Amino acid sequence: ERKYIIHDATARLVDAETFYKTTESGGTEISSAYSMALKVIQENYSPSEWNIYLLHFSDGDNWSGNDTETCLELMKNSLLPASRVFCYGQVESGTGSGQFLKDLRQNFNESEGKLVTAQIKDQDAIIDTFKTYLEG
Repeated sequence: ERKYIIHDATARLVDAETFYKTTESGGTEISSAYSMALKVIQENYSPSEWNIYLLHFSDGDNWSGNDTETCLELMKNSLLPASRVFCYGQVESGTGSGQFLKDLRQNFNESEGKLVTAQIKDQDAIIDTFKTYLEG
């Protein structure tokens, strides 16, 4: 089963068509998506019964450092323990700061295998990155 979450300042659970056709406008609070993902897991997918794989693609901008701290706590205490792997792909952007990837790499050890990150050149490379995540 697949679930799709889009977000800017707030997160929404959407169907695949909406997910792939929506462009969010900014004011990003990544924790809104992480909180929603955790809620979906808790309500529907017990980690003892499901293999959970989380994928997040972003330009790396987040509204504030405080929200980034919230994201890191959600990942450390809930999302990483609940999942087989958490994949984060950061798409290079002329307007994005790219800071979130730096924060993840600074706070988590990818060699432990729970977090996999990638710097993605452009939108066209997202599919190839997605395939790489699933093959590894």
